[in-house]
Amino acid sequence: MEYRHLGASGLRVPALSFGAGTFGGSGPLFGAWGTTDATEARRLVDICLDAGVSLFDTADVYSNGASETVLGEAIKGRRDQVIISTKTSLPMGDGSNDAGSSRPRLIRAVENALRRLGTDYIDLLQLHAFDARTPIEEVLSTLDALIRAGKLRYIGASNFAGWQLMKSLALADQHGWPRHVAHQVYYSLAGRDYEWELMPLGLDQGVGALAWSPLGWGRLTGRIRRGQPLPEGSRLHETATFGPPVDDAKLYDIIDVLDALAEETGRSVPQIAINWLLQRPTVASVIIGARNEAQLRQNLGAVGWALTQEQVARLDAASAVTAPYPYFPYYRQEGFARLNPPAV
Repeated sequence: MEYRHLGASGLRVPALSFGAGTFGGSGPLFGAWGTTDATEARRLVDICLDAGVSLFDTADVYSNGASETVLGEAIKGRRDQVIISTKTSLPMGDGSNDAGSSRPRLIRAVENALRRLGTDYIDLLQLHAFDARTPIEEVLSTLDALIRAGKLRYIGASNFAGWQLMKSLALADQHGWPRHVAHQVYYSLAGRDYEWELMPLGLDQGVGALAWSPLGWGRLTGRIRRGQPLPEGSRLHETATFGPPVDDAKLYDIIDVLDALAEETGRSVPQIAINWLLQRPTVASVIIGARNEAQLRQNLGAVGWALTQEQVARLDAASAVTAPYPYFPYYRQEGFARLNPPAV
């Protein structure tokens, strides 16, 4: 397993990491993702560690804390072998301080996560959403105090807009507080919006990307085909409305190229889609999920080989979309392009 530095930090993470959203799944979204219990989770963690996958990502909002609890059980006795990433800020209740990134909310969220995970420190805490009601100074100073107390090692963000992340980084530099070293983002062949602003920001500021839903919210699994209905067992029947929107015509163009490359390479469609991501700028780790051992072993096959430049170019062309304003002039007009070369 290849290890990469997470942004400009000293933390090295595996190119593939495991998303524990399937652990302890309940409710209409997470229950459809998976319902892995502690025994099953322990087996999946065993397979990950054997393959060199040591980063496990979860969140307090995943099944109302159950994902963290099951992950804690699965890693019991081998804390020093794993890197734990979790997230907070999304609502965990109806109380006035049950959501957001205020000082009391962050302190309580970290204490609860430590208890559920059965550990005394978290390697990477990411803010799951930007909290516009709490001053960024309050957020960062609280995270700084939690790091100084030894409860956190690094901090990051998830699903931030460019200005939100950049303002946080600027204030961290101004006050000497810890910087976000990671940005957990939606990025896939079926969703390349990350490239317009957040990728150049990550390159400039040393923020590594942790890519979630690399298979386009379950659309690039190899089971979806042009002109055919969704497979009966697809989780998209229950979860499509929760995920990022995808243009069907563009999706089928991408799948056509993936199918052709699968024939050429002998690799599966998911493996090719993940391998493409691993070659993109700023990507530190691609978060893979699995409801069972077979799915996990399938996804682990995305490493140890590489698409050729010609194959990457075909996927680039099939998945390309027109950038929104104000980015499209930089791609279309020579004067802009000479001054601002694209990140990819």
